[in-house]
Formats: sequence, C-alpha cells, structure tokens
Amino acid sequence: MTRRRVAPALPLAALPALALSGCRDVQSILSPIGPAADRIHLLSWILFAGSGAIFLAVLVLAALALIGTPQSRRWLATERLVIGGGIVFPVVTLSILLIYGFGVMRAGGTVAADGEPLRVEVVGEQWWWRVVYGDAGGERVETANELRIPTGRAVELSLTTADVIHSFWVPNLAGKVDMIPGRTNRLTLLADGPRVSRGQCAEYCGGAHALMSFFVIAMPPEEFARWYEAARAPARDPQTEQERRGQALFLASGCGGCHTVRGTPAAGTIGPDLTHVGSRRSLAAATLPNDAAALARWIRDSQHIKPENRMPPYGIFSEGELGALAAYLASLR
Repeated sequence: MTRRRVAPALPLAALPALALSGCRDVQSILSPIGPAADRIHLLSWILFAGSGAIFLAVLVLAALALIGTPQSRRWLATERLVIGGGIVFPVVTLSILLIYGFGVMRAGGTVAADGEPLRVEVVGEQWWWRVVYGDAGGERVETANELRIPTGRAVELSLTTADVIHSFWVPNLAGKVDMIPGRTNRLTLLADGPRVSRGQCAEYCGGAHALMSFFVIAMPPEEFARWYEAARAPARDPQTEQERRGQALFLASGCGGCHTVRGTPAAGTIGPDLTHVGSRRSLAAATLPNDAAALARWIRDSQHIKPENRMPPYGIFSEGELGALAAYLASLR
C-alpha cells in the first residue's frame, strides 16, 4: 500500500497570510495615517488585485495546457494568442497601470495643508538619524532617531546624508526618498491623527544598516508645542548624588568630545545630541528600549549590540560607574 503524499497547497496558500501578518501597524503601508500613504495604500491594493487576477488566469491556461482537450491545446498554440497574451496584453496593462499610478500618486505634486509647514532637517549617518528643527529666528533644536510632528500640519523634511547613500522611509506616512551625498531631497509629511510610526533606512548603507531605524511620533498640536518648548531648554541639572557622579564621569571621560549636552561643557557633534536623551522612545536608532539598564549595556558593549557603529565600547567602567552614568543620562528629560 502506497502512502499518499499530501500536496503542499495549504502551506503555499498560507504564505500570503503569513507575510501580511508580519506587517504590524507601526510600520506598514497597509495602515496609512496620511494622504500620501493613503494613495500608496490604494495603489498597492489595485496592484495586489490585478496581479492576483493575472496569476489565476495563468494557472487556468497552464491547466488547459496540461489536462485540456486537444482542441484547447491547439488554441493555446495559435499565433494570435501568443501575440495577444504575450505582447499586447502586458504592454497595454502595464501602460494603463503606469499612467493610473502617476495619477493616483500625483507625481510631482505636494501634500496640501493649511498654514506654514514645519521645517525639519534629517541627516542620515552611519547608522543613526540626526534630526534638527529650525525656526524663522534661526534657532536650531537637535535630537536623534525620532521625529515628533504635529497632527494636521504639513512637515517639510530636508533630507541629506553625512556619508553614504541612505533612504528615508516611513510606510505609514509616505513613500521612501533617497538621501544622496551632495544633494538635498525634500519630502512632505502630513499625519491625520496621533500615532507612533516606525521608519527604516531603505537603502543598504553598510554593516549596521538593518539596525538604522527611527520613530515618527505624531502628536496633537498643543502637545507638540509643549514638547518643543521642553526640547529647546538646556539639560536639567543632576538631582541626586548618583546623577552628579554620572555627570562628572561623563565629562571627565571625554564623552563630550562626541556628544552635546546643552547647558554643560559637552559640545561634541560627531554623535547624537544627548540633551534630552532620557525622553526618547528608544536608544541606538530603535535598537534598544530606553531605560537605565539599556544605557549601561550600550556604554559597556555597544559593538556587540550594534556591530560597526562609531561608538567604541567602554569596558573601563566598573558596575557602579556604569550605573551612575546610566542614571545621569536617563535623567536627561
């Protein structure tokens, strides 16, 4: 008695569902929160539906070729079907989709919104994001690895790179835009409502490329205004003996040569600004959660967590010193 083999139809049919289940709301074109992402979402479903219909048609034709009648096989071999299905249909279908896609995406257009847009510079670095807010008075407020924006207001991003090609992509909000050395590209975002979205560098940029992510936090306008006022302020003074010890270690160990903490002698520009690092959603470009334990891990062994990043590991600190440094940095809110 031969054992019947079960065809892998069910596992194969489940693959699309598994793929879609991996698209979490925080980073997915299937969960748009702005007009640009809405258009991409619409176009995506049109392409999914069209490609699905074509795939089914190909399966039917393949079945006819394998198990069809002699008459149907002769029909499949006619020159008319080969030219029509193999040349005319793809050219016409792809041309229609291209023209429709340009219309849906409004190629060359911008996101329409009332009022003056918020202007933000985003600089891609290996492997993190420098985010700089500017105003008409020339004041600049710098943060890193997260972009906070007000809902209902256009945000005009100036996208540049400090080294190699990067690509800025927040699927929930817009399509990706490359960041090319020597060039400034622009992207306008508009969030319909408050939400946290995750972005990713979408162009391979070196060893830690996969760990170069960021968060976009859309906030109600009044909440954003409060956050911005807090972000403009210098770092708070240490409040406890452990925090004071951590600040002394930070300054004495040369950390200020790479990092800025406004209100202190630390004024480095090589690495991220740490003035309010304790209030960020994550550490190391969305690689770690933001808490004292993660800060200590990062200081001690950053190369193991994110290989090839620009910060050397600091194995010179004792556990007590690491705790003090982490407590100080966590207090910078």
